[in-house]
Amino acid sequence: MKESFKAAALKYNEGKDRAPKLVAKGRGEVAKKIIDIAKECDIPIREDKKLVEILSSLDLYQEIPPDLYKAVAEILAFIYSLSKKKDAMKG
Repeated sequence: MKESFKAAALKYNEGKDRAPKLVAKGRGEVAKKIIDIAKECDIPIREDKKLVEILSSLDLYQEIPPDLYKAVAEILAFIYSLSKKKDAMKG
């Protein structure tokens, strides 16, 4: 695995958080572990090299800055659409 491979994880508690927070970041083996944990926990994954590069520059548990709201909103919409599809397949 390339050492330049990166991953970041966001967490957002609606009604509690003002904005999503960076809860994990890493490259190489750490990035692989982040992806593996997400898969094990059935957390949706979206590849966006440009965004992960920006997120990697943030401090852990830092809220994303306002200039990233649009990009993260697109990811949240993607995740919600996956959740709806999954729920429809169950019911």
